Amino acid sequence: MAANVALLSASSPSTSASSILRRRPRPRRSACPRRAASRLSVVAAMSDDPIKEWILTEGKATQITGTSSIGGGCINAAQRYDTDAGSFFVKTNRRIGPAMFEGEALGLKAMYDTKSIRVPLPYKVGSLPTGGSFIIMEYIQFGRSRGDQSALGRKLVEMHKAAKSDKGYGFYVENTIGSTPQINTWTADWIEFYSKHRLGYQLKLISQRFGDSAIYEKGQQLIEKMHPLFDGAVIEPCLLHGDLWSGNISADTNGDPVILDPACYCM
Repeated sequence: MAANVALLSASSPSTSASSILRRRPRPRRSACPRRAASRLSVVAAMSDDPIKEWILTEGKATQITGTSSIGGGCINAAQRYDTDAGSFFVKTNRRIGPAMFEGEALGLKAMYDTKSIRVPLPYKVGSLPTGGSFIIMEYIQFGRSRGDQSALGRKLVEMHKAAKSDKGYGFYVENTIGSTPQINTWTADWIEFYSKHRLGYQLKLISQRFGDSAIYEKGQQLIEKMHPLFDGAVIEPCLLHGDLWSGNISADTNGDPVILDPACYCM
């Protein structure tokens, strides 16, 4: 160090020690807080978007290469997220909390676990920072048609046989059919379950929303006659999709049937 000081003094006698210190490279450690702050800002930005945060962490992607809007029905918005780890299907709802998507995710997983018919595997359900909720699931590329309907029927039979219920009639959580709440309290008797939690509940909603007492009373008369109508019938509870119509049926690019958007329960 003494030699360096002597050299500096000889070459530039007027140079002061303070000016030499000012011209020295800043210690490398001073850059670390800036890098740390940069990382923190990235994490904060990701936390503002929990969908991207999950995709770039638990989803194993390092880059989102594009997003595109796709059909998601009349209740939810739907997008496809393309990444270097594959594509994800995301539904969002800006008005309804995560309970609706939690019910959907549990239904999808229950059907998926039967290893019978293809359904998108759910990955994540959460709340949006600005209100509402989201669900992230497997993206399935659909073919040009709904596929072979006879194959769909056979696959549904396989699912029903594979998912018998030992808890009776109902499901593990309340869910929704569309955006309408669906009551799934476990019940030992299927007529009681259907009368109270399906027909009875729908009649109650009609009465409350539209004040139609005539339909309500006729519905109650039907409920009272259900036990004699099905006397002696043996019903073995199994997992149902719960909202199976043409809009919730498709096929993948191999032509294999796919079902989605369930409102599952066992009956």
